[in-house]
Amino acid sequence: MARSLVDLLTTHASNHPDRTAYRYLVTGDSDAQTQSLTYARLAVRSRAVAAWLQERGLAGSRAMLLYPPGLDFICGYLGCLSAGVVAVPGVPPQGRAQNHRALTRMKRLIADADAKVILGGRDVIAALDAMAEHLPELDGIARVATEDIPDETAPAWREPDLTADSVAFLQYTSGSTSAPRGVMVTHGNLLDNERVITERMGHTPDTLAAYDHEMFVSWLPVYHDMGLIGPVLNTVYLGATATLFSPLHFLQQPARWLTAVSRYRPHTSGGPNFAYELCLKHAGPDLLDGLDLSSWKVAFNGAEPVRAATLRRFAETFGEAGFRREALYPCYGLAEATLMVTGGTVDTPPTLLEAAATGPHAGEADAAAVSSGRPGPGTTVAIADPERQEELPEGEVGEIWVGGESVAKGYWRNALATRETFRATLTGHEGRFLRTGDLGFLRGGELFVTGRLKDLIVIDGRNHYPQDLELSAELSHPALRPGCTAAFSVDSGVEGEQVVVVAEVAPDAAGDSEKITDLIRSAIGESHVLSVRDVVLVHPGTIPKTSSGKIQRRATRAAYLDGTLSPIGASVAG
Repeated sequence: MARSLVDLLTTHASNHPDRTAYRYLVTGDSDAQTQSLTYARLAVRSRAVAAWLQERGLAGSRAMLLYPPGLDFICGYLGCLSAGVVAVPGVPPQGRAQNHRALTRMKRLIADADAKVILGGRDVIAALDAMAEHLPELDGIARVATEDIPDETAPAWREPDLTADSVAFLQYTSGSTSAPRGVMVTHGNLLDNERVITERMGHTPDTLAAYDHEMFVSWLPVYHDMGLIGPVLNTVYLGATATLFSPLHFLQQPARWLTAVSRYRPHTSGGPNFAYELCLKHAGPDLLDGLDLSSWKVAFNGAEPVRAATLRRFAETFGEAGFRREALYPCYGLAEATLMVTGGTVDTPPTLLEAAATGPHAGEADAAAVSSGRPGPGTTVAIADPERQEELPEGEVGEIWVGGESVAKGYWRNALATRETFRATLTGHEGRFLRTGDLGFLRGGELFVTGRLKDLIVIDGRNHYPQDLELSAELSHPALRPGCTAAFSVDSGVEGEQVVVVAEVAPDAAGDSEKITDLIRSAIGESHVLSVRDVVLVHPGTIPKTSSGKIQRRATRAAYLDGTLSPIGASVAG
């Protein structure tokens, strides 16, 4: 039985050496240059990196991975696992002034992880070398471009002494509500979560054979858990084939994603809700005429709120190209549980719960709550009262707690946060639970996620979920961008907490800003019986989001209070 993904890579390289593990679309276009790695080549490159690390006595230490999009990251990551080195995926600083935000995060991660080596692409390593005198954080840290490590190093590789409890990598959280923390994901966690993904997404031996092992197309960033644990590592787990390309190439031309799905005909492909919205925005007749999406079995949608309207419109629009509504696959997961916690049922349309007849969105089909599916095998999901730490009955909203072998070991070098987050106990249940910080409820065994505990808005003793207010705002005018609104509260002194809404609008709607502002106020006033202190309309792409696309409400609130938002026209205060 495999003890790690390293064992599985060895097995696949032996049994199917010439099978393509990964192909990479260099420009993002399916009909242009591709690079590929067979399982035999992947094993050689991973072992070469591993041997280089082992020869320098780095087993057990942390390696920062800073790669541009491409296949070298995968060789570096699997090289770390093969050497018994703890991998730390990061975002390389690049572009304008080396991208201040990425540089700040990189420095923080290097220090927090106490990284002893940086693995990266040639350009990244050259850039770091040039910056070294201005970055004391790099003192004493070895740096290597892994493509310069020769294949001849590979035979010196020695199999590491790994156990299920050995830490495989640190997945730093994207920090939607707090500073990034390094989640310690063990080799046992990885294998368990790959098993959960395989079962929930129907990646059976028969399916692999039927698809000739073409299982994934993905543009998701590989330094983020959704892009890494899903498309990249489930591929190695299964011995399958994945087609990858850069997130930037997707954002430049969202149609590239659908074209790649049409060309390579994978079983599974997906992303956050905003990705489906971007595709809808570019869905002209020319695109639809050239697509065949009939083989797409699992179109996963997670990492941010899943919108009923998005699911409906995507199925309607791309049904013309053979896309099936049953392929829509909302799911829920988080880094602290390695990745996947719940997922839909293959070949079954998502479960939708109509908005309550007396609620703020009564009668609005597009305001239905979307199920994130059922827990994977061996995974327990409970809804708890976060104060009393007691399980709540079905249908009641509380904090989502998760138990099972996929739940990570804890936070790196943070015993207090580990104890608070990973060591909860629940009457009537054995073992420890992970407190996710997310709110939701269970209905018929399915999980419905309602928001973040820390984002909850409490006004006059009543709880308001920010995404409910955001949905009301977005439904009020077509110029408001789906999934690009942030609602939060501010202390207004005598009047107490009041709501502020910051919303991205299409550039050509600037002339209607006063009308849109009034509509947002009316929608929230009528639906939620709330007065809105301020509405700020901003340019597209200016609301802070995490790497997985989640709205950073706290960061937006801070920018609002600091006066650093760039409104379209002037904000209209109430």
